[in-house]
Amino acid sequence: MKKLFLCTTLLTALSACSTQEKAPIQDETEITPTFINEYPTRDRVDYVLNCVAQHGGLTYITQYACGCKIDKIAEKLSFTEFEAATTFGFMRKTPGESGGVFRDPKESKSLRQRLKEADAYAERMCFVK
Repeated sequence: MKKLFLCTTLLTALSACSTQEKAPIQDETEITPTFINEYPTRDRVDYVLNCVAQHGGLTYITQYACGCKIDKIAEKLSFTEFEAATTFGFMRKTPGESGGVFRDPKESKSLRQRLKEADAYAERMCFVK
């Protein structure tokens, strides 16, 4: 009997909430997005784990600094640019003509340079030396 009363009360409260009049939406031009996190969590975690390994292992300091670092890189590059730059970086080491597709295009060089600059900026901002 107690469960039935609780369920009935809950349903009544929920139905009352749905019938309440909602406040009018403000003009959409006034609404501005704050920060759009377009980097997938999986890619952020992968970056942080690789960064931690490169900086001497898992400690609070390296974990925090590496998380900061990917956030700073995200300020400079969209995820699409970041992904393309890292792909060009990995694949440019492919020997012969096959690797030339990744080494030679202007876009490849430009994106790798931008990633290098973003990485240096993030390193300066996040790691206290």
